[in-house]
Amino acid sequence: MDNHIINLTDTNFETIVLNNNKPVLVDFWAEWCGPCQMFAPILQEISQQYKETLIVSKINIDIFPNIASQYSVQSIPTLLLFKKKKVVYTHVGMSSKMEVIKNINKYLNIK
Repeated sequence: MDNHIINLTDTNFETIVLNNNKPVLVDFWAEWCGPCQMFAPILQEISQQYKETLIVSKINIDIFPNIASQYSVQSIPTLLLFKKKKVVYTHVGMSSKMEVIKNINKYLNIK
């Protein structure tokens, strides 16, 4: 399975997330976070399923805490869906694939 998940940094965040024509799903995570590790395979499946319409990315809050602070991420995992430079969807905590897909579809106008 190809990895379609982009690893974000302080230097590429603006280019990939804010200056992108496609919507971007960002997973804020850390290596020590058990729920983050459990969510990783779900994120991989979502990246495969939406590879034509959505950019899926992740950012390690321990390595890049400034981005987490900028978006008021205080608990992980946190998912933010960016569309046209704005956060249109936020989910904090573990989630099922179905719940995430339902919300992605809503904001991507997919029935």
